[in-house]
Amino acid sequence: MTSKEAQELARLLAKMPGIKSVELKDVRKLAELLREFPELGSIEVKGFFETGVVVTRTGSSVAAPGMAPIALPLGLHAPVASSPAAAAPAAPAPVPSSLKDIKSPMVGTFYRSPEPGAEPYVKVGTRVTTGQTVCIIEAMKIMNEIEAEVTGVVREVQVEDMQPVEFGTVLFRVDPNG
Repeated sequence: MTSKEAQELARLLAKMPGIKSVELKDVRKLAELLREFPELGSIEVKGFFETGVVVTRTGSSVAAPGMAPIALPLGLHAPVASSPAAAAPAAPAPVPSSLKDIKSPMVGTFYRSPEPGAEPYVKVGTRVTTGQTVCIIEAMKIMNEIEAEVTGVVREVQVEDMQPVEFGTVLFRVDPNG
């Protein structure tokens, strides 16, 4: 998104009923989130009267089928570089790994066991098969059982019990060769 397009979008958003004011820096933050997280298909901004704008990422990245828009508060405070020169240095390329990730399919609260005090569904060293329940994510008071998408041995648990998770958060790392 060019600076001119971002300014135009900010002016449009500021005129919408129910949205008090959206500054260019807020639009830049939203655009930066789309660049940082290509798995986001869109960001929906809603005002008090259910007015809103959907900013859709275009290009080579396409949202996963069935992925719902993610509503973000207008007071979002994500760090955004104001110019390419101010951007942080690029992170080193990740080392290729044979481990497969089990990721959160939704936003919610992560639970390792079916109830408080019970043994966790899986631990490091547990062998899992495709379709086996590995945890629960509570979303909107509904307990959603999350199943393994790969067969193998759990090598890492990436999330603490009762920790909030976002869409795409890595929950477990599984060795399919184990």
